[in-house]
Amino acid sequence: MSNQIFQTLKELLTPLSQSQCVLHKHELLICGGYEQRACYSYHTLKNEYKFICEYPSDVKLIGHCVLRLVDNNKHKNQITLLSFGGFFKHTLMMKYVSVWSNTSNKSNELSHYNQWIPFIDNHNHRIIIGKNENHNYNGVRAVIGGVKNNLLFITYPSKDISVFDLNIFQFIKNDELPTKHSILYHCLDYQFEYDEDNNTFKFRQLLVCDDIAPFNYYAYMRINDVILFFGGYCYPNVVSKSVHKYSIRENKWMTFQNTLPSPLCECVAILSEEDNYIHIIGGRDDKETTVSTHIKTNVRIFDSSLLVMICLFIDETK
Repeated sequence: MSNQIFQTLKELLTPLSQSQCVLHKHELLICGGYEQRACYSYHTLKNEYKFICEYPSDVKLIGHCVLRLVDNNKHKNQITLLSFGGFFKHTLMMKYVSVWSNTSNKSNELSHYNQWIPFIDNHNHRIIIGKNENHNYNGVRAVIGGVKNNLLFITYPSKDISVFDLNIFQFIKNDELPTKHSILYHCLDYQFEYDEDNNTFKFRQLLVCDDIAPFNYYAYMRINDVILFFGGYCYPNVVSKSVHKYSIRENKWMTFQNTLPSPLCECVAILSEEDNYIHIIGGRDDKETTVSTHIKTNVRIFDSSLLVMICLFIDETK
């Protein structure tokens, strides 16, 4: 049954675990992995990969994080990526133009694109997020928010949360999550609100399913008010192939009978909004082997209401 639900796609060009992935139109940008510096673009319509670049040779990737920055540049086909954290901290940025277009071949139009370059402040000083604060960014998780989309919310071991202002290149808040357990390669069991005027957090504890509570290193993704979880790892050597769903609005969990084709952890999940397919990329199996697996499944299989909500969201943004 699982093999019919998950469609096998063309294998990755190299085995990857702990990878980071960003959506750009019909492309999934796969940005490195555990001790792997290569970055690729996967085209969802062509089922093909193209090499983008490698991280600099002095960067060692273990548990890093990559996000798409919100920027209003004049190049509509250009996006900006931020890569930071990991066991060995780094902070780099990339101005990306599709490797599938003719624009990316015209070197005189844009400079320093499709390569990782230092993240610098307004005075050309290099910034390494978290270096001076001695934060532990192995398996770091982050999102961008705030009224002006200039705030980087960072959660990291053992149970810390910080706010980094991308406009002034400084931390404006460091706090501790109200949990008894350490976090590592995680998805939070707390919902938080941040008051920008008063620089304060308000936390609300979420219900955690007993089946998934001992696991981490799972792939997860949020679609509207639902979070889907795929696989995961539980010490000392249990690798899961289960699929779970958490409804934020209802504060309820569901474990699906449909599972991954095989046990998998340290993989990454991302939604291709153009066709409503969830892609699950790379990872490590129950034999501790890093895999080249790339599979996809339609979001409606796990919740038909998500398909309707996604379509409505896309229509409203046209």
